[in-house]
Amino acid sequence: MDIESFHNFCLNLRGVSQEFPFDNRTLVYKVMGKMFALADVEEFDSVNLKCNPEKAIELRERYPAVIPGHHMHKKHWNTVIFDGSISDNLIKDWILESYFLVVSGLPKKIREEWARLPEQINQ
Repeated sequence: MDIESFHNFCLNLRGVSQEFPFDNRTLVYKVMGKMFALADVEEFDSVNLKCNPEKAIELRERYPAVIPGHHMHKKHWNTVIFDGSISDNLIKDWILESYFLVVSGLPKKIREEWARLPEQINQ
């Protein structure tokens, strides 16, 4: 996956914003203010994605390119290394899973606000 495809995919999701809260290299994608994906824009060789803890372990065992989240809470985040062993479609599925995991954890009032936003998923 290249950075442009990743960037466009994330930004086409409902309620997503991007920012550099940590430094000028780590691009963070948020849904309604909560992180669901992070990537280094200078060395775009991986992405950190939020994941259900049980599934996170399963993915790490199944895919050598999936490791515990770099600089993240290892129980809830995975780093997916772009080494060509995982298809772009599967990575997009995991981005969506991360996104909807975060959405499901939003307070009810914010989820209702998110639901009123225009639909943006065009993939």
